[in-house]
Amino acid sequence: MYVLDTNVLIHDPNAVLNFEEHNVVIPMTVLEELDSLKSGKQAVAADCRQAIRTIDRLLGDASPREIERGVPIKRTETGPAQGTLTILMSSTHQNGHHLPEHINDNKIINTLADLQEKHKSQNIILVSKDINMRLKARGFGVEAQDYHNDQLVDDIDLLPIGYQEFSNSFWDTIDKVETVQRAGLTEHILRREGALLKLNINEFVIDELGFVGRVTDIDDDRIVLLDLSRYELMEQQVWGLTPRDIYQALALNLLLDPDIHLVNLTGAAGSGKTILALAAAIEMTVASKRYKRIIATRSTQGLDEDIGFLPGTEAEKMEPWLGAIVDNLEALHEDDENMTSSVDYILSKVPLHFKSLNYIRGRSFQHSLILIDESQNLTPHQIKTIVTRAGNGSKVICLGNLAQIDTPYLSGISSGLTYMTERFKRFRHGGHIHLKGVPRSVLAEYAEAHL
Repeated sequence: MYVLDTNVLIHDPNAVLNFEEHNVVIPMTVLEELDSLKSGKQAVAADCRQAIRTIDRLLGDASPREIERGVPIKRTETGPAQGTLTILMSSTHQNGHHLPEHINDNKIINTLADLQEKHKSQNIILVSKDINMRLKARGFGVEAQDYHNDQLVDDIDLLPIGYQEFSNSFWDTIDKVETVQRAGLTEHILRREGALLKLNINEFVIDELGFVGRVTDIDDDRIVLLDLSRYELMEQQVWGLTPRDIYQALALNLLLDPDIHLVNLTGAAGSGKTILALAAAIEMTVASKRYKRIIATRSTQGLDEDIGFLPGTEAEKMEPWLGAIVDNLEALHEDDENMTSSVDYILSKVPLHFKSLNYIRGRSFQHSLILIDESQNLTPHQIKTIVTRAGNGSKVICLGNLAQIDTPYLSGISSGLTYMTERFKRFRHGGHIHLKGVPRSVLAEYAEAHL
């Protein structure tokens, strides 16, 4: 029996469907918590409502006695039922040993202890995203574990970084190559073997002697590298911004490519994620007019709760939270004669819209560039909700630092940014770059390394 905590159903409203042949139990206290959260203004309210609807659909018109025994879980209309779903009433403390019930976590643990006493032959496991809840359960003699269904990697160090570096010459590792010229471009066709087996579509190869190549096609046996000029990459200017290192140059290459519809930029604080994305966004909306507008949003702990208490319009409410965007606008124009006037001019001319995550649900953005800052604080379900808002001719740029997660129920391996990076690594129209170094300042670089 797997007993689900409230935070699991908020993290993934369809979690009850992911336990295969096992029995899924939802305590009454969890339903009460979902009920209290479903009508709030927080981003979790929609997830709560979806979880409630999923439970209601699975239970159907089952009688109370059938629900107590367990209702078979049908994942599709025509498929066979697998596993059962049960609603568990509150504990009666028949065994006399229980935690004080002034908080809901204790009520759930007490209910599990009674359930364990009743079904001694079954393994009963609490599934919770709350580390402290799991510790309390274990201390009380109840087995507990995290929700692992959407955790695709065991260590964030296993995530793709978007490039592969070779010491000395890359070509020293290659036995055979076929080089072709096509429409002014040089492509190298190689056998996919050795180190090349780890490469994915739209990832880069760089070496110490100056070669830069990008994977433009790939299959089981071969790989096609587009030959790029390192000099041109390093000298490209985007809204007055020039890359400071090769990794920023690779990021700009993906950001400016019209065939890349999703770009993930990760890296330490100060590595240039936001300023690169913003410069590219302004370039593509003002100069090339490839996109009609920029939609900027951000996930940060407290945003969804606090935004309602701030005065003003939605844009004015979002301004304190999106200060990083304005800070980077100022950095792009710091050499202008009057920086403040330049930034005000850009904000008046660039179709830049600040949107709360609350207002993005249900929208469809056509020919837009959607910029998601602090995306490491989103769950996989929230990431899906936002990315699916992208309509025809739109591009999504996700920025994040997996070392700075502010949400209590997320970790580096359960973050939506990690989930998306792994899921999209073979997407032909997606790319990912992990930026190295901390160009913000010598102080920031030292602090990132030593604090």
